[in-house]
Amino acid sequence: MSANQTKYPQLRFKGFTDSWEQRKLGKMGYTFTGLSGKTKEDFGHGNAKFVTYMNVFSSPVSNSEMVENVEVDSKQHQVEYGDVFFTTSSETPQEVGMSSVWLETAENIYLNSFCFGYHPMVEFDPYYLAFMLRSPVIRKKFMLLAQGISRYNISKNKVMEMLVPVPEIVEQQKIGSFFKQLDDTITLHQRKLAKLKELKQGYLQKLFPENGSKFPQLRFAGFADAWEQRKLSDGTNKIGDGLHGTPKYSEDGEVYFVNGNNLVNGQIVIMPETKTVTSNEQSKDDKALNESTILMSINGTIGNLAWYRGENLMLGKSAAYIEVSDFDKKFIYAYLQTRPVKDYYLNSLTGTTIKNLGLKAIRNTNICTPTIDEQAKIGVLFQNLDKTITLHQRKLEKLQELKKGYLQKMFC
Repeated sequence: MSANQTKYPQLRFKGFTDSWEQRKLGKMGYTFTGLSGKTKEDFGHGNAKFVTYMNVFSSPVSNSEMVENVEVDSKQHQVEYGDVFFTTSSETPQEVGMSSVWLETAENIYLNSFCFGYHPMVEFDPYYLAFMLRSPVIRKKFMLLAQGISRYNISKNKVMEMLVPVPEIVEQQKIGSFFKQLDDTITLHQRKLAKLKELKQGYLQKLFPENGSKFPQLRFAGFADAWEQRKLSDGTNKIGDGLHGTPKYSEDGEVYFVNGNNLVNGQIVIMPETKTVTSNEQSKDDKALNESTILMSINGTIGNLAWYRGENLMLGKSAAYIEVSDFDKKFIYAYLQTRPVKDYYLNSLTGTTIKNLGLKAIRNTNICTPTIDEQAKIGVLFQNLDKTITLHQRKLEKLQELKKGYLQKMFC
C-alpha cells in the first residue's frame, strides 16, 4: 500500500494509482421503503420475514438470522442480494443513517418500517459498499444531514445527493475482501472470548458449593473434606470504604482519586475524567492498602472487583477495600463473583435512585471455605483463566483499533 492525497485514499493496495471518482448515490441506484400499512397483529407470524432495525443498526453486513416473522401482501417490496438498508432516525446525530448491506439470496424477505432501502444499479463490490458506508468520511456526511432536537432524522432524498467514493471494481474487491477477512477474524476472537467467559461461569457454579451444600460439584483430585461455613470478616484484617466527602483536587496532583466506576475487569482503569489530588491530600485519608487488598464497587455499579497492585491512589466512597488475611486472596476474589454472593448483595442494597451496598453486608458475606491448600488450587485456576480472558480481550481490542484505523485511511 502507498500513501496519496486529495481524491486518493491515504492507504492503498499496491498496483492501484488512479484517482477515485466521487459519485452521487442517487445516480447509481434507487430507494425503496420498508414495510408499510402494518399493524401489530401482522407481526410474529406469517411466512415472510423482515430485517429488524437493530440488525441494520448493529453491523455493516446484515445478519440473516436477525429476522422476524410478518404477514405481508403484494404491495410490499422484497429485498434482494446487494441491497443497502439505512436507519432513518436516532436519538443522536452520531447514530443516524447507520447502514447495512444484505448479502442473502433468500426470497420473501422485507425491510422494517423504520429504515429505507437502496438498490444499486451499477456494479459494486457488496463488501466494499458495506464498509465504505461505515467509514469515518461517510459517517461525517450523515451526521451533517441529521435534523432534529430531541430526535434526529435524515431525508432519503438528501442521502441520494451524497457523494461517495467509487474506485474501479477490482480495487473495490480488494478492499472489500480485506475488511471481510478482518471482520471474520474479529468475530472469531469474539466467539473465543465468549466461550472463555462461559467456561468461567461454569467453573464459578461447579467449583463452589451452592444451596447450603458443603461439597462442590467439581473438585481437584485429593480433596474430599466438607467445606466450612464462615463470614468474610472472619478471614480479613480490614473491610472499609473510601473518603466520604470531596477532597481538594489538584490538576498537578500525582495521586488518582479512584471510585467504583474505575474498577473494570479486575483492573483499576484511569479514565480521562478521573481527578487527581496531591500526596498531602491523600495522607489525610490514607487507607494503607497492600498486596492483599481487593477493591469492590459499592455505589451505583455494584460488585465490580479489582486487584490493588500498588497504584498511587486515594479511594472515594463508592469503592470498598477488603484486606484478606486468613483466606487465600485469589480464592476470595473468585468467590465474590459467584451467583449466590451476587444475589446476596443485590438483596442487601439500600437507596432509591442510586443503590448502595453497605460495609456491614460485605462483612457478613457467607463464605464456604475448604482447606487453604484447596483454596489455593481454586484461586490459581481462576487467576489463570482471568489472565487468558484478559489476553483475548486485549487481542480483540487491538483488532478493533486496527479496523478503525484502516476505515479512516482506506476511504476518501
